[in-house]
Amino acid sequence: MSTEFPPVEPPDETVLREAEARHAVLTKPVGSLGRLEELGNWIAACQGVVPPKPFVRPRVIVFAGDHGITAQGVSAFPSEVTGQMVANFLTGGAAVNVLAQVAGATVRVVDMAVDADTPAAVSQHKVRRSSGSIDREDALTREQCELAIAAGRAIADEEVDAGADVLVAGDMGIGNTTPSAVLIASLTGSEPVAVVGRGTGIDDQAWMRKTAAIRDALRRARLVISDPIALLATAGGADLAAMAGFLAQAAIRRTPVVLDGVVVGAAAVVAEELAPGAREWWVAGHESAEPAHAIALGHLNLKALLNFEMRLGEGSGAVAALPLLISAVKVLAEMATFDSAGITNKE
Repeated sequence: MSTEFPPVEPPDETVLREAEARHAVLTKPVGSLGRLEELGNWIAACQGVVPPKPFVRPRVIVFAGDHGITAQGVSAFPSEVTGQMVANFLTGGAAVNVLAQVAGATVRVVDMAVDADTPAAVSQHKVRRSSGSIDREDALTREQCELAIAAGRAIADEEVDAGADVLVAGDMGIGNTTPSAVLIASLTGSEPVAVVGRGTGIDDQAWMRKTAAIRDALRRARLVISDPIALLATAGGADLAAMAGFLAQAAIRRTPVVLDGVVVGAAAVVAEELAPGAREWWVAGHESAEPAHAIALGHLNLKALLNFEMRLGEGSGAVAALPLLISAVKVLAEMATFDSAGITNKE
């Protein structure tokens, strides 16, 4: 599949106005449900119908991959945890599995670059094991990057074709907040100290190593910021490249996506470069405690639904916000109007 994306068509503006008009006659003061009303209007515009239809197949896709930069001591956990967590996802033991049950969603994990053998069911799109250490070498070859983007596009198509009507992008990879910070900094013009965070809970010494790694990787990344594929190959990883392709293709397929934290945010910033306008099909589930995430959301002009100081990844923050989307749909679809309830509206 090509890495060239066709133009992104925005959600239906006419339907958005129809949804706003419906909210104006529901049994409440206009705007009294705040952003819940805006969210319902956006979902209606994405679906192209008022009232919007209830979601029948919310789907979480967790993109997993290891990162060579972990060897530089930038994470509190060793890289073997990535493969172990993939197994945990498959047995339903991770936070995102539990939260997905609450939200009525199902979880799929995809191994793009885990530095371990994983079951065939999750490794069919695998590009390589781990990535290069981005402070001194490219994460991927350009060919590997293109394969990963194509895989992300194919996964989006698979899920939409199977009936997924709202998608959640999640991540798993020890060390993945480092390349994420580099991608965000490079495309937003931010300095290393503005984007470096504590990740999985690193101490001050590891924070300084991480800052230095981001600084060195950023010098390399800024040479290729005009080419998003080269940027992903230089400073990203197969998991991030696949996520970018997935997010862009979901927009092409007119399917709403709930974004998670800083890693998915980094992929989203690049996806918007690959397919301008794709961000109109995304909503930010939450704002991560990672400083780079707020920068990414500002760049994308997205405002998070939740701010619970979460920083786990996996799609957990996005899934925690999914019930808000479900509520927004039900309000717009099932609330009585003033006329149907026999209630006097304001003049």
